[in-house]
Amino acid sequence: MRLILRAVAVGAVLLAAQAEARVVKTVVDSRTLAYDGAYEKLQGRLYGEVDPAAPDNAVIQDIGLAAKKAGGTVGYITTFTVLRPVQHANGVMLYQVSNRGSRSEPTLATLMHGATYVWTGWQGDRLSRLCNTDYPCKDLDYPTDGVEELLSVPVAHNPDGSTITGPVYGSVLNASGSTAQLVIYTTPVPYRPASMDSKTAHFFKVTKQTVDGAVREKVEIPASDWAWADCRSVEFPGKPDATRVCLKNGFDPAFEYDMQYTARDPLVLGLGFAATRDAVSFFRFGTEGNPIAGTIAHTIAQGQSQSGNYLRSFVYWGFNTDESGRRVFDGLFPTIAGRQISMNFRWALPDVIQTIFMAANEAPVWWSKYADGARGREAAGLLNACGRDGTCPKIFESFGSNEFWALKMSGDFVGNTAADDIPLPVNVRRYYFPGTTHGGGPGGFSAKAGPAAAGGACMFAANTNPESDQNAALLDALIDWVVRGKAPPASVYPKLADGQLVAPTKAALGFPDIPGVNFADNLANPLMDLDFGAGFDHARQTGVPANAPAVVKRVFPTLVVKVDADGNEIAGEPSVQHMAPLGTYVGWNRWAAGGRQGQICNLNGAFFPFAETAAQRSATGDKRPSLQERYGTHDGYVCAVQAAASHAVTRRFLRPVDAIKLVGQAKGSDVLRSVPQSEMDQNIARAICHLARL
Repeated sequence: MRLILRAVAVGAVLLAAQAEARVVKTVVDSRTLAYDGAYEKLQGRLYGEVDPAAPDNAVIQDIGLAAKKAGGTVGYITTFTVLRPVQHANGVMLYQVSNRGSRSEPTLATLMHGATYVWTGWQGDRLSRLCNTDYPCKDLDYPTDGVEELLSVPVAHNPDGSTITGPVYGSVLNASGSTAQLVIYTTPVPYRPASMDSKTAHFFKVTKQTVDGAVREKVEIPASDWAWADCRSVEFPGKPDATRVCLKNGFDPAFEYDMQYTARDPLVLGLGFAATRDAVSFFRFGTEGNPIAGTIAHTIAQGQSQSGNYLRSFVYWGFNTDESGRRVFDGLFPTIAGRQISMNFRWALPDVIQTIFMAANEAPVWWSKYADGARGREAAGLLNACGRDGTCPKIFESFGSNEFWALKMSGDFVGNTAADDIPLPVNVRRYYFPGTTHGGGPGGFSAKAGPAAAGGACMFAANTNPESDQNAALLDALIDWVVRGKAPPASVYPKLADGQLVAPTKAALGFPDIPGVNFADNLANPLMDLDFGAGFDHARQTGVPANAPAVVKRVFPTLVVKVDADGNEIAGEPSVQHMAPLGTYVGWNRWAAGGRQGQICNLNGAFFPFAETAAQRSATGDKRPSLQERYGTHDGYVCAVQAAASHAVTRRFLRPVDAIKLVGQAKGSDVLRSVPQSEMDQNIARAICHLARL
């Protein structure tokens, strides 16, 4: 992207009537031209207010304990970024949910010309990580640098104005040296300790832990050996710092360290849902103060991973209905997202991923109304609220293998009993991409294994199998469905009834013996029934938790997708690379070392290449046919790619322009280029090319 830096009307303040989605003021901090002048980029802040007594807002945890303005409303400030076409706007708003504050702007090549792109802040805890003072660390009454999208929310207090305290759990991961921060995945825990006295908390070194929590060995570190402090420049006990932990004898990166402490000042993070609702409704329907007024006819939201989970909860909590009863988003496209966001409860941690003890699968994760028989709960689903209001959007969801192995996706498909397939509602389409890592790999046509995933932290090479081309084609189909009513491709995903979902064991999967690959049974991250205490509404994943960490009551059955003789998954809509495979693509990997050595390696898949020739295959004892035996020659492989690409285009899972790109990449690859060709090899290639032309 090339920006033409032409600042216009910086600091302009626009007022909006309160009736317009409760955005009461708009501040445009900067205007620049982008994409060779085809787009204008606006960045600024929206000031919003909500009525905490209104039923649509009362569902927000602790909204009644937030500071009130003169009129009894609760306020927030969110940043925004808008990319609007200078000419020929097509009326489609693509709302891109920021992921941990980050904004993924399209390149000139991926820009959907005519569409308006919008980002706003929704994750209120981001403002706690910028300093070691009390929240917020940055006052959004002043312009930001525009690098990320931020949201300022209130702190909850007791009705008498006193400080609220409660239990919080956090971890130190991959730390060395003397000083570290408690983190949830990548973001520091946003809650400060109520007391800086280390004797009021419990700090543990975890020496052994299984993924299901059945085995957990930990040693409490004496209070005299650690402090809430920064020891990077001052020796232990260091300089007092409520955001850091100083360990007298230093951290060992091979182990995890867990903190249980009493925190203060919970954030009203659920207000982020209302901020998104109000901002999108304002940009779509608002007039006064709206910089894109009158240009939006259709709204589609996209979210990936954490931000896709956010969209699921956004709909679940009823925020797809604005305060005037109108639909906010006409379409949703969450990708690689299979749970609800950990946000609408006290001491929430929106950055959490699917690790032990962390809320994720307590409320419904399935779209249809489905009775959770395993926990004795009545039928409920993600679409309950919008179904009641008549505001449900058209929904696409896509994801791949890693979401089954690492992110407990099977509950979305078969519930917590794993007894039956849960049907999809008529407004939902599901697309499963077999053999992919979290978000898909970079693609390409290399027959060689690259370096070990996660910078060498995993045992096996990174999985290159992509998802991006399929998702691009699916976005076209979703827009066609929303804007023109054109029926989308049918759902394609594994089903229990078809024998495609099985236990994560080598025998059930039918996983082959592959030289150098030590497959581990029950490697998958399991579904759990957690107890957060009596004050927590487990059925809706809200309330006030008393247990930190939660208590593991039981482990539910967890299923994964069955594989063929090559070890490649048999269900779903495969990529071109998966249809013309160069090896075995799996959605799991294993930690190479450390306290969790051998367990599932976070969000990483793996790639096990086929031998290039029959002789090489025979020498290693690999039972999977070699590239030579599969494709014969380089030209044979290119024809296989051509056939796969043509098939994907026909099924609307690949844009024609991307098919041309992929075939070009295959032609330029080194697959079987240096292998001498026998007559048999040429015959195999000719047969493949003949079929490709049919």
